[in-house]
Amino acid sequence: MASHSVTRMELLAREEQLALARQGRDLLEQKRTALMKELLQMADTVIERGEALMEAATRAQAALARAEAVAGPEAVHSAALAARSELPLTVSTTSVMGVRVPHIEQKRVSRPVLERGYSVVGISTTVDEAAAAFEEEVSMIIRLAESELRLRRLAGELQRTSRRLNALDHLLIPRLEAERNFIQMALDERERADHFRLKLVKRILERRRFAEEAGSGTVDNRRKE
Repeated sequence: MASHSVTRMELLAREEQLALARQGRDLLEQKRTALMKELLQMADTVIERGEALMEAATRAQAALARAEAVAGPEAVHSAALAARSELPLTVSTTSVMGVRVPHIEQKRVSRPVLERGYSVVGISTTVDEAAAAFEEEVSMIIRLAESELRLRRLAGELQRTSRRLNALDHLLIPRLEAERNFIQMALDERERADHFRLKLVKRILERRRFAEEAGSGTVDNRRKE
């Protein structure tokens, strides 16, 4: 504290810094509230999509079991190899509450029967049903992955915002308040000391004047005698 200049300019500077810190604290508090709201909504989305994915996976496994029972494991395996293909995805970013979050743009995962790569002649419809069920599962996996990535980004930004708020609340703002109070107290003490010295000087000057006036009166009396 003692290293700071005790001046009116320094006091004004601390007041301005304190006002800016409090303004930044209010903005961060608003951001944290908005992030928390968005995070909770995204968490609900992740839960919903996760449950939908589990249901889709259950349907896909059941469809696969039916296909293997009807067409045989070899036919299903052969159709799966023929239907293998790349899944084009485009990953970009978008802004949610000022946070850059991923956006996965996917083309249609489900395909018509004739575009799956295997011959439809002599193939059981259960194989087509299994293929459609797994395509639906893949689509839900991608949607869930996007939601989870957004949730992680929002959670990370919420943590950073909370750390900044804690730093302002417990470090910066208390330090600035303490420095401002110290400078104000030192200025008040200096002002009281100056006022006391002025009164003391005034008294000394008055006593000197009275002494001079008393001395002048004594000399005049002697001259008259």
